[in-house]
Amino acid sequence: MRSEEAVKLLDGLIERLAEIEHERWSHWQRYMHSKAVKQPNGTLLIPSELVQQWERQLETPYRELSEKEKESDREQVKKYLPIIAEILSKN
Repeated sequence: MRSEEAVKLLDGLIERLAEIEHERWSHWQRYMHSKAVKQPNGTLLIPSELVQQWERQLETPYRELSEKEKESDREQVKKYLPIIAEILSKN
């Protein structure tokens, strides 16, 4: 593959994966907003139990997460696999 073709392929891959990443981020934001309480000034108040849960998860290495938490991460990764497989099959 010529360098020019490789750059185009990589640029296209980045765009497709970025689209999935935006969808993943949007999904997370909708979830967070649904769990928070909107204040009169427009700010969101996150319940303390969720803050505690998310802070624990932030500090926990993947290998130490519960199986349910790991599966949630796996579900997100699986969204990327079809595009990666498609690109790999072309080479």
